[in-house]
Amino acid sequence: MPLSLHTIKPAKGSVKKKKRVGRGNASGHGTYSTRGIKGQKSRSGVSNLKRLGMKMTLMRVPKKRGFKSLKPKDQVLNLADINKNFKDGDVINPKVLLKKGLIDTVKIGVKILGNGDLKLKNLKFEGVKMSESVKEKLGIKSEKQ
Repeated sequence: MPLSLHTIKPAKGSVKKKKRVGRGNASGHGTYSTRGIKGQKSRSGVSNLKRLGMKMTLMRVPKKRGFKSLKPKDQVLNLADINKNFKDGDVINPKVLLKKGLIDTVKIGVKILGNGDLKLKNLKFEGVKMSESVKEKLGIKSEKQ
């Protein structure tokens, strides 16, 4: 028989059938369903952790607090980087920043931080966020009241 995807089978003896408990006495695992006769372990609703004495162990383990946001943070850029890579009157938007290799992707937002002084004039910023210190340096009025 030729070897193809529909003829592949696991090696003989490598796959065992799952033990189906509580499916009648003929199965060999009926009546008490391999739990024995009485006692806490034979009852329903007893977790394996409780049986194994692990509940207190789990409670002793320090848990990680807080949460990590699934939303990505903005890519940051400083005024010093803009001074090095742009000229007077340039347009600064995510596509241009990506071409110059200052950011990794256009899909995540871009924020300009105020580290350094801006020496260039007549720059146009499109589609980027700015920190309050950058807005002050550029003379843009803040929208906060």
